[in-house]
Amino acid sequence: MKLSERIKSAQFSPIRKFYPYASEAKKRGIKVFHLNIGQPDIEAPESYFKAIKEFNEKVISYAPSEGIPMLREAWYKYYRRKGYSINQSDVFVTTAGSEALIFSFFSVADEGEEIIVFEPFYTNYNTFAKIAGVKLVPVSTSIKDDFALPDEKEIEKYITSKTRAILYANPNNPTGKVYSKDEIEILVRIAKKHGLFIIADEVYREFVYGEYKHYSILEFEEASDFSIVTDSVSKRYSLCGARIGCIVTRNKEFKGNVLKLLQARLSAPMIEQYACAKVINEEDEFIEKSREEYEKRKKTAMDILLNSDLVFSFEPHGAFYTMVDLKDIDGERYTEFLLNDFEMDKKTTMVAPGTGFYVTEGKGNTEVRIAFVLNSGELETALNIFIEGIKEYKKKN
Repeated sequence: MKLSERIKSAQFSPIRKFYPYASEAKKRGIKVFHLNIGQPDIEAPESYFKAIKEFNEKVISYAPSEGIPMLREAWYKYYRRKGYSINQSDVFVTTAGSEALIFSFFSVADEGEEIIVFEPFYTNYNTFAKIAGVKLVPVSTSIKDDFALPDEKEIEKYITSKTRAILYANPNNPTGKVYSKDEIEILVRIAKKHGLFIIADEVYREFVYGEYKHYSILEFEEASDFSIVTDSVSKRYSLCGARIGCIVTRNKEFKGNVLKLLQARLSAPMIEQYACAKVINEEDEFIEKSREEYEKRKKTAMDILLNSDLVFSFEPHGAFYTMVDLKDIDGERYTEFLLNDFEMDKKTTMVAPGTGFYVTEGKGNTEVRIAFVLNSGELETALNIFIEGIKEYKKKN
C-alpha cells in the first residue's frame, strides 16, 4: 500500500509550521504574540449570532448546491452597492474562499496545465493547485520595487501553450500591495490577447488605506467574459470560522460547468449561509470600522518597522499584512530563535517565514510576514520584541 504522489508532494502550511515551538514556549510560561496568521481578533458582528439564534428550522437539510437564494441575493446586493454590474445568477456560494479557488482551478485548467501567479502569494494556493493537479507558474515581484507587477512583455514571457489563467490577490496577501488600475489593465490586455481567464482573489477588498484605491476586475467590462472573482466573509466580517465564500463570474460556460462541482459536494453549511446573508445585508458600517482599526494598527506597526535600520519593510497599501526583509538573517531560523531562545518579560513574538509565500527556490529566505491581528498596544509590544530579538540574534550568530 502507498499514498498518492499528489498528497506526498503537497506541503504543510508554512504559516503553521512552527506551532510546536510556540506550544513549547507557552508550556515554559511564555506569552506568544501571534503575528504569523491572519486570524483577526476583532469581534464578529452581533447580527451573526442573532441570526444563528433565530434560525428555527427543525431539520438541517442540504442547501441548494449553488447557495440558498437569501445568501445569493445578499451577495448580489453587496456587489451592486459597490457599483459592479452583475446578476444574482452570477454568484455561487462556496465553502469559504478556499473552495472557490479550488473549484476555479478545476474549472479552467486540466491536469498538468498552468496558472500564472505573482509571488509572494498566499501560501495555500500551492496546496489548492496540487489538489486540482494544476501547475502554478510564479512571476516574481520584489520588496525593493514595492512588489509592483513586471511590465507587460515580461509577464508574457511566462505564457506557454499550457497556460490557462492568471491568478492574483488584490489587496495582496502576504504583502499588503494594492494593484493600480494600470497594472490590472495590463493583466486584462494579456488575458484577452492570449485567451486566458483571470482569477481575482478579492477577499481584502475594503481594507485599503491612504490615497490607494481598490480596482475590482468586475469594473473592467472588457474582461467580463473571462474574469472570475473569489471572495469570502472571513476577513471582511471577522468570520473566519463560518467558512462561507463565493465565486462571481459572468462567463456562461464557466457557470454552467462549475455547478457540477458544487453539486458533487452537495452544499455549503445551511445555518452559516442564513446567518451570513443577514450580516452581508446589514453590516457595511462594521466593515468601515474594521478598516479604520486595521489602518490604526498599520500605523502602529510601521512607526516601529520603518524606523528600524535592522530591517527593510514594505509599507502596505491594504489588507492587514506586510513583508519585512531581515537583510542578512534567515527568516526561518529567526522565527525559531524567537520561539525557542528569546523572550522579554516572559513574552515573545511569532511571525511567518517568507519562503512559504514563494515557489522560486531561494526567494524570500530573509523575509517574514507580519499580520496586524492584535490591538495596537499588543502589536507595539510584539514588534518591539521582534526588533530587540534581531539585536540578540546578531550577537549570538
